[in-house]
Amino acid sequence: MNSFSLEEIHSSWHPFFSGHIETINNILSSLDDLLVTPKRDGIFRAFTLPLEEVKVVIFGQDPYPGIGVADGLAFSTSKAIPASLRNIFKELSNDIGCDIPVSGDLSRWATEGVLLLNRTLTTQEGERNAHVETEWKEITRAVAQLLGERGVVAILWGSHAQELSHYFKDAISSPHPSPLSSYRGFFGSKPFSRANEVLISQGKTPIDWKLT
Repeated sequence: MNSFSLEEIHSSWHPFFSGHIETINNILSSLDDLLVTPKRDGIFRAFTLPLEEVKVVIFGQDPYPGIGVADGLAFSTSKAIPASLRNIFKELSNDIGCDIPVSGDLSRWATEGVLLLNRTLTTQEGERNAHVETEWKEITRAVAQLLGERGVVAILWGSHAQELSHYFKDAISSPHPSPLSSYRGFFGSKPFSRANEVLISQGKTPIDWKLT
């Protein structure tokens, strides 16, 4: 698997990632000859969003394991909408009163200042949490610390994401939106409107969460 290059990410992230290049390349090297998702050119896609534009971070667990489903942004896809994302869209509609989106592409949220990030940036095709024991979690832990220091609002879905809650002054936590856990408190958690309330209290422009 090709080594990591700072050219893959926005220049505002370069100072942070410069200190993690060796670790990242060790991870990528360990994944050689494996069928990994997302594709290599999508692994660091979230970090094409300039650091100074990040107002909200949504942390999930790991990428969709289906072949070609994950696109490098957590929960986003250009394929058929997975069950977790359908639940996210139901909560979005109930929370802010918008129509349920018909596309799983969440890139518009990124243009609004939402960093869509999983705790582990890869998994093996057809297998969930295949790379949870790699050092990806150390990288994303450091990202969380950086974002927390910058006053970013965190939406944390699931136990892996909630491990990062102490880094954020403003953390909105709930169970993961997967069918196995969504009815344990994800539905009704109103993460989108709550995040906007925090942004407004910070004097920042709220996120336009509508995708249609």
